[in-house]
Amino acid sequence: MRGSTTRKAILPGMNDRLRGAGRRLGKVAPGSTRQEVDDLRTRVTELEAEVQEARRLNRRVAELLDIVEELLVPLTLRDEEKVQAFLDAHKLTP
Repeated sequence: MRGSTTRKAILPGMNDRLRGAGRRLGKVAPGSTRQEVDDLRTRVTELEAEVQEARRLNRRVAELLDIVEELLVPLTLRDEEKVQAFLDAHKLTP
């Protein structure tokens, strides 16, 4: 799957950071302050949001790659009708 390999390339260390934050949250010592716990929870929430954004971007890259492939294959086959039909279907409006 194209998306999973791209995700690994874009998010090096993200899983380790999430695991580390989770471990710290799970091992709160009795003397820890409420602020430390709240800070860890906030950081985990931020990391989860970053992961979701990276997934969204990976999906978009995969969609763009599919569009490029759809355009390049007819070009290599010299099928001008398919190329023009594709370009007409995917015109960007300013």
